[in-house]
Amino acid sequence: MRIHLVEVDELPKQLLTSEVEEYEDWGVELRDLTPPKGLRRWIIYDDLTLVGNMSAHPVSYGPNESSVCMNIGISVLAQFRGQGVGSAAQRILAQTLHLEGVVRIEASTDVGNLPEQKALRNAGFRFEGVLRSAQVRRSGRHDLQLWSHLALDI
Repeated sequence: MRIHLVEVDELPKQLLTSEVEEYEDWGVELRDLTPPKGLRRWIIYDDLTLVGNMSAHPVSYGPNESSVCMNIGISVLAQFRGQGVGSAAQRILAQTLHLEGVVRIEASTDVGNLPEQKALRNAGFRFEGVLRSAQVRRSGRHDLQLWSHLALDI
């Protein structure tokens, strides 16, 4: 496996039309949502094969630039899950953002999404706690786990 990321302005159509998964069912089409300010996107490749995508957006914990971290998200195509793609891609993106000067990288996942929790742990992220009723999807409100990766963790 040779995972690498390519930053893009927009996701390819095949990623936007893939089947909606339980943890990604927002109740609306993604193309109908206004992206968060500062959103960045990457395509995940294994050699030349497209295997998923990632995004990152800034989250501020204070008024100064030093209080901004990046929150990352990932979606791996179903046929490539369980092969270490998520762990490798999240580790690569965290390292990339750290090299750009971002000290804190965050990721959140549903409390029931055990494969993603394992991928984050394997990518070097640390569990920080539960964000109660933090996310709304088609099925209602959901608790999320919050994970972090600090530049010191490398």
